[in-house]
Amino acid sequence: MLQIRLIIFLLIAGCGLAFAQPLVRISGIVYNEQQLPLAHVTVIVLGQAQSTITDEFGVYTIYSKSKSFHIKYSLLGYQPQILKFNERSGARITQRVNLFTNINELEQIDITNKQNQLSNTTTINIADVASMPLVSGNFETMLKTLPGVSTNNELSAQYSVRGGNFDENLIYVNDVEINRPVLIRNGQQEGLSFINADLVSKVKFSAGGFEAKYGDKLSSVLDIKYDKPDSNQTIISTSLLNTSLTAKRVFKRSFLLVGLRYKNNSSVLIKQDDKGSYSPNFADGQFMYQYDFSPKFNISFLGNLNLGQFKLVPTNRETAFGTLNTTLRLDVDYTGQEIDDYQTLGTAVTATYSPKSNLVIKFINSYFNTIERERFDINGSYIFNKVDPSTSLGNLVANNKNRAIGNYYNFGDNSLNTQILVSEIKVDQNFNNHVFSWGLKFDRSHYADRLDEYSYADSTGMIVANQPKDVVLQNVVNVENSIDIKNYSTYIQDSYSLSDYAELQLGTRAGYNSLSRQLIISPRMLIAYRPNGDNKILRFTAGVYKQPPSYRTIRDFSGKLNINQKAQSSYNTSFGYDYAFDAFGTRLKFTSEAYFKYSDRLIPYKIDNLRIRYLANEVSKGYAYGADFSIGGEFVKDLISYFRMSVMRATEDIIGDSYVQNGKTIYPGFLKRPTDQRLNFSFFFQDKLLNSPTYKVHLNAVYGSRLPIGPPQTPKYLDKFFIPSYKRVDIGFSKDFLDDVAVHKPKFLDKNFSSVILFFEIFNLLNINNTVSYLWLNDVDKVQYAIPNYLTGRQFNLKLIVKLKTKSD
Repeated sequence: MLQIRLIIFLLIAGCGLAFAQPLVRISGIVYNEQQLPLAHVTVIVLGQAQSTITDEFGVYTIYSKSKSFHIKYSLLGYQPQILKFNERSGARITQRVNLFTNINELEQIDITNKQNQLSNTTTINIADVASMPLVSGNFETMLKTLPGVSTNNELSAQYSVRGGNFDENLIYVNDVEINRPVLIRNGQQEGLSFINADLVSKVKFSAGGFEAKYGDKLSSVLDIKYDKPDSNQTIISTSLLNTSLTAKRVFKRSFLLVGLRYKNNSSVLIKQDDKGSYSPNFADGQFMYQYDFSPKFNISFLGNLNLGQFKLVPTNRETAFGTLNTTLRLDVDYTGQEIDDYQTLGTAVTATYSPKSNLVIKFINSYFNTIERERFDINGSYIFNKVDPSTSLGNLVANNKNRAIGNYYNFGDNSLNTQILVSEIKVDQNFNNHVFSWGLKFDRSHYADRLDEYSYADSTGMIVANQPKDVVLQNVVNVENSIDIKNYSTYIQDSYSLSDYAELQLGTRAGYNSLSRQLIISPRMLIAYRPNGDNKILRFTAGVYKQPPSYRTIRDFSGKLNINQKAQSSYNTSFGYDYAFDAFGTRLKFTSEAYFKYSDRLIPYKIDNLRIRYLANEVSKGYAYGADFSIGGEFVKDLISYFRMSVMRATEDIIGDSYVQNGKTIYPGFLKRPTDQRLNFSFFFQDKLLNSPTYKVHLNAVYGSRLPIGPPQTPKYLDKFFIPSYKRVDIGFSKDFLDDVAVHKPKFLDKNFSSVILFFEIFNLLNINNTVSYLWLNDVDKVQYAIPNYLTGRQFNLKLIVKLKTKSD
């Protein structure tokens, strides 16, 4: 497979370079009939792979490969506009556009404009997905560059937002809530996330203060749309890590989206400290089909099959750590293996009906079945040395005086079968200045869980086949659980225009959970004010967010279930200010938001890599507060870049966690939450190479300050250790062979493809050893050490993305 991919790269690269002329740039603002800017308008250059979405100020920028072209402007509820352009190469055009209400067609019902204007969300540029160098290949990795999102693991699609954990995030694809596997412990076991970036047309992300129409989680919402394509497309993407095939077909009364993906990142994993035979194989197939029975009624089908297996036969490990004055080294020889696999089958059917021009009704039914299994039986014989600091790192010599010899053993044979059935109805209706929305939802989750695991660590001898009677196994879990959880929920909200410059959204959710047996009420409010002008927006949000008990939260360290657990509650408020301005010869956008979250009922937890271990029988109160900042625009002409920073603090006080020490009662008080990452900074910067728009460089850098951690199976007040700050720089170079009008286009490429882009990427450019978790061992003096588990090192990658020509091209 690797040789085939390399041959393809060489053939494409050898077809010749184009002498290019500059792209035509079109920018401007889209307005409605009241001359107010329209957000989330889709802007497409017809017949080209160029598309964008207007921001909350109605501003857009798009590029054309040719001098003569058409641009289509479309938004739900408005008549689409198609404008013709005939410009010189390199022209810079400013185009103001007005869209007018359409009351006829189903796909253009005038009910979403106010919701788009009011949503406290960030619109993500889809084009960044392909150009940003991402070692995991998963769409969610992009979120880790957004303000308010914490990061410390490039292999994972999991993320935490404003002090919350991985379980507190909502993900929707076409209004269908997506769930993730439960048993995954670390990023190298993770495969392909549900979201197929090649099928995505619109993305909105909220780091807090989201609307009542979204579900009952505490932290964030990722809202993905797979929309109807404007033309037939076939896209092939291949790299040294993954391969995908995407087909989009438009028919007279229907359309079809199909995506196939395969991922094998063994070349990345073999550079980790744990050496051995890695066999990570992940694949998925996804489709969406929609049929329009009439302008008022359609049915869409969404299907997904996701398969993954991670197999590791470890051989040895060598890890050096410590300080300049005290250097330690762990050498381990392994026997045994680890095999983790999962299969997810999901389907959703959505019926959309519009009996009147101002009313849309959606009936959504979905079913997901995930089967997970993890099996590990690994024995590690280790030598733990203190290293003479006078020796070079390339020739470490151990000081035998401090040597510890021991053994540790981990066994597990766990399986989990999760079935989730959801049925819901959503209604949106427009009444003059009001957009009224309501919905009803029922979901039933069934979990069949079997846990059989234990471990053993000894620094004074070796485990033998017939263990002595006084040897006590550690972390023993042997249980079987089978449980059904039902949730009933409803919401109602109203988006109302107070004036031409002020809008108000009021909403509330109500729900009942079969475990907690409590009725939860979550009122939410958002006010948006746009001063006289198009360049400023002020937002204020306040709301109550409650998360009912789930299977993860009720299962404690021993596998036992706390079926009396109540819903977690958070009281949130935020103030945001967005400002668009002209500087450096271009249009820039500054966004900021300050927030405060107080929680009076949280379930404490500890994090080990990607595994969340809830203290299911404990309750805490806590708070998180901070501020997020972002500035973006064309710092380099024709290329979008952005810089983002977040500051945050998250703490909690576990009720009843006092202990006695030396005859004195100690009250730990407020403790750092495991996601208490005080500072996050990221930037994505793009530039041209060789003064040609066809050659580009894409630089992505992230920094996350240290995170609190402590030994497993210990009280949280002992979590006084820290994972060091996370620092990573990835860089990519690209060449678009058919990017614009060229004097000499490679004939073979021009004849068969409408787009050919070749990337050369360097992951972890500075080769920084980032720590994701620790292996905890004792020496002969019973002193406990934390041996770091490092993430991926420097890695090179080639990626090729081609779009085949169709008849419409």
